Amino acid sequence: MNIPDRFEVLIITLSDRAYRGEYQDLSGPRIKEILSEFFTAQKWDSSIRITIIPDDAEALQNVVKEAGITANLIFTTGGTGIGPRDITVETVKPLLVKEIPGIMEFIRIKYGQEKPNALLSRGVAGITGKSLIYTLPGSVRAVDEYMSEILKTLKHAVLMQYGIDTHDKH
Repeated sequence: MNIPDRFEVLIITLSDRAYRGEYQDLSGPRIKEILSEFFTAQKWDSSIRITIIPDDAEALQNVVKEAGITANLIFTTGGTGIGPRDITVETVKPLLVKEIPGIMEFIRIKYGQEKPNALLSRGVAGITGKSLIYTLPGSVRAVDEYMSEILKTLKHAVLMQYGIDTHDKH
């Protein structure tokens, strides 16, 4: 199996205020910027779209299920905290066919040592449909922190997702 000729990526921003136009989405565009640099460095072609939805479980479930059919990668931003409107984790986790807990656990522990509030993030990662999915917090600073760690394993995760063995053959 080969990697795709073109990676289809969907970034989903969950924000009631951004959806209503009261607030400009900054975290979705930041993820797009970081991923664009990653794909360029890998010499992989990509198409990266951003969609903004309200903090609504049914809307998120529908978008993720649909994207899982065609997208290679899905990133969400927002809704990973413990507030009453934070529904990303509860919505995405049941859609995972394989969870990848280590990356999010590592990020929480690494950044939680300096900023204990980072330990309140509940983001998950895994496979849904044919897509790798990562759920990130909604702040630009958190996006930068999460993406710096996710990118360290993203190429390997993609290769594993497509059954490409890059392990040493000793």
